[in-house]
Amino acid sequence: MAAYRRPALRNLFDESPTPHIAHPPHTHCRDLYIATDGSYRHDGDGGLGVVIETRDGESVARLSVPDSVPNNNVAEYRALHLGLDVLAVRAPQRARVGILVDHDDLAANVNRAILAARGPDARPPHPVSIPEGTARHWRGIRARIAGFDELRAARIDSGENPAHPLANTPDQYAHVNREQDRCVRPSIDDASEPSLGEQYPPPSRANRNRSGARGGEPASD
Repeated sequence: MAAYRRPALRNLFDESPTPHIAHPPHTHCRDLYIATDGSYRHDGDGGLGVVIETRDGESVARLSVPDSVPNNNVAEYRALHLGLDVLAVRAPQRARVGILVDHDDLAANVNRAILAARGPDARPPHPVSIPEGTARHWRGIRARIAGFDELRAARIDSGENPAHPLANTPDQYAHVNREQDRCVRPSIDDASEPSLGEQYPPPSRANRNRSGARGGEPASD
C-alpha cells in the first residue's frame, strides 16, 4: 500500500524489493535516493536518465543525456555509473543512499557487492556476473559504492522509474540539464532515524502471515 504524501523516490524504494538484502524497517529510510535508467535503440541512439532526491523530496539533480551504446546492459550500467558520480560530489560520505533501477541483474549485483564488502573475505554470497562491455562501468560503480557508508539497491518496474522518460526521450528533456545544481548536506545523526510511525517494511520483510498485515505495511499488534 502506498504511503501517501511522501516523496516519490522514497515511496518507490519503500515498496520495492532489494535483492539479496533483507532488512528491518528502521534501516529502510535513506538520506538520499537516486533513480537511474539507460535506453538503447538498434540505430545506436539512446540516452541516460538520472533523478536524485532527498528523503523529503527535495530535488538534488536531474539529467537527461543523449548517448550511444551497443546494447541495453551497457546503457543501464553506464547510467548508474553516471548517477553515482553525480551523487558523490553532492552528498556526504556518511549519507545513507537508496538506489532504484529497473534492471534485475544490476540491482542484484550492486547488493552482492555491498554484502561482499561487509564479509571477512570480501567475497559475495552469490556469484556476480557482469555483462559484456560493462566492466569499466562496473568498476566505477563499485568504487562509488565503497565511498558511502550505507547503500542498497531496489528493483522497480520501468514504468514506475522516473528516470525512464529522461533516458528514452532526451531530446524532450534537455531542459533538466540546465537546472541549478544543488549540493545537499543532510544532517546525519540519530535524529535522522525514522520515527516508529514511519516504519514501512519492504515486501521482502513484510509479515504477511499475521492477521491484519499486508505486504508493505507493518503488522498491527
